[in-house]
Amino acid sequence: MRTVISRSELSEALAQLPRPFALVPTMGALHAGHAALIAAAKTSAATVVVSIFVNPTQFANAEAVAQYPRSLAADKRLAEAAGAHLLFVPDVDQIYPPDEPVPAIDPGPLALRLEGASRPGHFAGVATVVSRLFDLVRPERAFFGAKDAQQVRIVEWLAKQRNDQIAIHRVATVRDSDGLALSSRNQMLSASGRTAAAKTIPVALSLVAEAFSSGVTSVALLRALAERVISAEPSLELQYLDFADGATLVPLSDRAQIGDAESGEVLVSLAASVDGVRLIDAISLP
Repeated sequence: MRTVISRSELSEALAQLPRPFALVPTMGALHAGHAALIAAAKTSAATVVVSIFVNPTQFANAEAVAQYPRSLAADKRLAEAAGAHLLFVPDVDQIYPPDEPVPAIDPGPLALRLEGASRPGHFAGVATVVSRLFDLVRPERAFFGAKDAQQVRIVEWLAKQRNDQIAIHRVATVRDSDGLALSSRNQMLSASGRTAAAKTIPVALSLVAEAFSSGVTSVALLRALAERVISAEPSLELQYLDFADGATLVPLSDRAQIGDAESGEVLVSLAASVDGVRLIDAISLP
């Protein structure tokens, strides 16, 4: 695996590698979930490019950017072991050159709710950096984790607006032994915070999935099951528990049934704060 830092090095390296290219964009602090993305990319592309860039435009402030975990040496080892061929680790000036204005990309209608409402400007930052990486790498495929459910749908929407026909692939959420979805943010949790998150977030979503499988289709009843688990943990602050059409993200009211979603898929997404760390998770029904 080769590591490059500048855009010119990236261009030179790509010119020597076989197509098709698959891109796995990350912000580093890699874990087994990222390894699964790389492994999935490797099955469908001759060259797997992994980017590591803590994108400042998707954070609320400089302090949040500085606090994001970084572990480049370990990241390199994981990326190479998972099968990456090229690692792109640019600094901010390579993505946002000071002498080259980079207009913000409109993340589209799917960005208005959920994380978009909770974190104004976040998805504009995501759409902008993803678009920049698409322009620099020119991949045929790109791979994203299903845990970041709204993000991957926005990236799918973004890809359709572009003319380069990049196929976006969703990779199933990878969970730790305690059920918590793998996330770079997990390492920011205290031991007690980790325990609290693991016994509430995945458990609440699992109860929803199990109840639906047993025949419960009322959104109100499914919501109540999840909220009962979450409310029992005082250290966890629920920010939203949402039931929406899996394609349009149009919310389903508590009067609705799961089958009312026009796309045939319902996205159940959850955001909660533990130890001041914001965690998200999601499942799809059916």
